[in-house]
Amino acid sequence: MPSALAPARMASTTVKPQDLANAIRALAMDAVQKANSGHPGMPMGMAEIAEVLWRRFLRHNPANPAWADRDRFVLSNGHGSMLQYALLHLTGYAVSMDDLKAFRQMHSRTPGHPEYGMTPGVETTTGPLGQGLANAVGMALAEKLLGAEFNRPGHTIVDHQTYVFLGDGCLMEGISHEVCSLAGTLQLGKLVALYDDNGISIDGHVAGWFTDNTPMRFASYGWHVIPNVDGHDPKAVEAAIAEARADQSKPTLICCKTVIGKGSPNKQGTHDVHGAALGDKEVAATREAIGWPHPPFEIPAAVYEAWDQRPRGAGLEGDWNARFDAYARAHPELAKEFRRRMAGDLPPNWGEVAESLVARAVEKAETVATRKASQIAIEAIAPHLPGFLGGSADLTGSNLTNWSGSKAVTAAGTGNYVSFGVREFGMAAIGNGIALHGGFIPYSGTFLVFSDYARNAVRMAALMKLRNIFVFTHDSIGLGEDGPTHQAVEHVSSLRLIPNLDLWRPCDTVETAVAWAAGIERRNGPSAFALSRQNVPFVKRSPEQVAAIRKGGYVLSDCAGAPKAAILATGSEVSLALAAQKTLAEAGIPVRVVSMPCTSIFDRQDAAWKATVLPKGLPRVSVEAGVTDFWRKYVGLEGAAVGVDSFGESAPAGAVYKHFGVDAEHVVAAVKSVL
Repeated sequence: MPSALAPARMASTTVKPQDLANAIRALAMDAVQKANSGHPGMPMGMAEIAEVLWRRFLRHNPANPAWADRDRFVLSNGHGSMLQYALLHLTGYAVSMDDLKAFRQMHSRTPGHPEYGMTPGVETTTGPLGQGLANAVGMALAEKLLGAEFNRPGHTIVDHQTYVFLGDGCLMEGISHEVCSLAGTLQLGKLVALYDDNGISIDGHVAGWFTDNTPMRFASYGWHVIPNVDGHDPKAVEAAIAEARADQSKPTLICCKTVIGKGSPNKQGTHDVHGAALGDKEVAATREAIGWPHPPFEIPAAVYEAWDQRPRGAGLEGDWNARFDAYARAHPELAKEFRRRMAGDLPPNWGEVAESLVARAVEKAETVATRKASQIAIEAIAPHLPGFLGGSADLTGSNLTNWSGSKAVTAAGTGNYVSFGVREFGMAAIGNGIALHGGFIPYSGTFLVFSDYARNAVRMAALMKLRNIFVFTHDSIGLGEDGPTHQAVEHVSSLRLIPNLDLWRPCDTVETAVAWAAGIERRNGPSAFALSRQNVPFVKRSPEQVAAIRKGGYVLSDCAGAPKAAILATGSEVSLALAAQKTLAEAGIPVRVVSMPCTSIFDRQDAAWKATVLPKGLPRVSVEAGVTDFWRKYVGLEGAAVGVDSFGESAPAGAVYKHFGVDAEHVVAAVKSVL
């Protein structure tokens, strides 16, 4: 069995080395041709690089893709997904030849881009270029922090690499600058990026629009850079990876010169092979050119034998299991905690922590901004939740995402709070990588208006069903003097449109505490909190109402007798709804106030609950300091919506609210208009 740094040798001497790479080429072009859709060029161009990494270096066990100390592999240039599927199939994962034949077909395990949770061995969903690289940075950061926390002298249980393949497109995307700069600063030495420098993208030769000196760029980040590696020379690739692993004081970029579509006689080196099937004639010509006489989707037994990583993987994991058993004997409590963390389970006393959190908010009855209520919740949660890893995009003092025990994450690999700098997109995607790695529950903060920068990573968190928490503060026109550039009017509604994202807009400390508890407990998707800059009053509730917050929408204040209308509100506008209710009651118009801190959770409730809160036929009015269209799903075309259907204004918050008519007086008028 090879050591941690020594490359593995080929299992069979009867197979020509080039046949191992050509197996990837053949599977890629055959699957794309059968689907008549896909990207054969990158898999064909990176075949030798992939063979060297996956057979000679990558520590993994195809029989157990979830082995805790496996090396992580990320295909950031995810359009070349057939490269990863071919690798998984050849090395022995549960990806069959039938799966490859079903490439890009409905419900197959081989979708157009790699999807986390669908294909065994796929560590993250990639396709939006640059985000896989960002996820890899998050994985490498998680490994470093986890190792610093759990490893002990003579007992190293966290010690793995993160490898990422990337292309020109990943490096052109701005997120690559955000995350690679931070990776260099934090000295993520177990991160190795292999750059497929083929000079081609969809529009043709990139020299017309991408002339960066990439090696100098990464050197300026503080990376170890290995330039000008022949990506088709296995010995050169092997030497470069060995060099990267030998010096783990910095992340490494290996710049591999390759020919896209390598082996295709008439299309290699051109954009024609980037994103389209080769065609039957060119597939046949390629087979002849690379000396691959086998029919489509046929791999010789000797090639399978040489590729098979199951025996080696079983040995690697078995060795780790023995080391972990020794660790558990020496440090039983640490071993127990490590298992809990990697399983994603909450501490045994979590129920008590969550109950105490909410009870304390009820008891203290504080009138504070919900961003402050969020910090109060973090302060109560963090001491009881090891692995709670926070951060902010240079706005800690405004987001209030820190707590008294926050310690900055540094290059030394310690800490529990990441200063991401002004890198919102990178921050969110790194958080996704941390969640994917396991061992931590990440959360991060910025202003709600800057969720636009992070949005695609938030979407990816929802798509992958990750437990990642996004804290968005300064949630409305209540931002006031900073004006329309910073006043989030469309953002709450737009985030609600992302499937599987739970967006909470709490109205006080109690709803904020419940939101935090629910977000931490949720294991099948991310949560986002839209929190106020301005103070909001505490609302008194019965125990039943407190419990009902978990349902996303509930009757916060009812009236005597049958209501004539319902006012639906969230966040800082709940107090306006309550004030309007009082005024209407004095005028003999009984109304119900419904707080809807999380509409997606309310929508998941059964019909009986929804009918109890919002009876059919009851006229409805919504009030929220943002765009109103979203609320039509609840108030209907015959209802009324009080909000802001334009950009904001620069003025003190009170004046801005009055200017846009988001006040109790206008809510009263809206209710009267629907009766």
